Amino acid sequence: MPQGAWTEKRERQYEHIKSNLERRGRPEKTAERIAAATVNQTRTAKGETKEAKAPSERARARRDMSVAGRKGAKARKTR
Repeated sequence: MPQGAWTEKRERQYEHIKSNLERRGRPEKTAERIAAATVNQTRTAKGETKEAKAPSERARARRDMSVAGRKGAKARKTR
């Protein structure tokens, strides 16, 4: 796990995302990078980061997470 500031919940989230990406054929290093970025983006959106983020940055992270969820739902419907 690359981060020391993550909670156990975020570490589990990281492992879950990483294993799913590897199962889908992504190389391990790529899966680690994507999983870490996703967890960090979630932490920013939820206001869990160590340094205070500007409200606009947190709002942007929330929007990005919301759009990612909608893309996944649309992809599932088309399969």
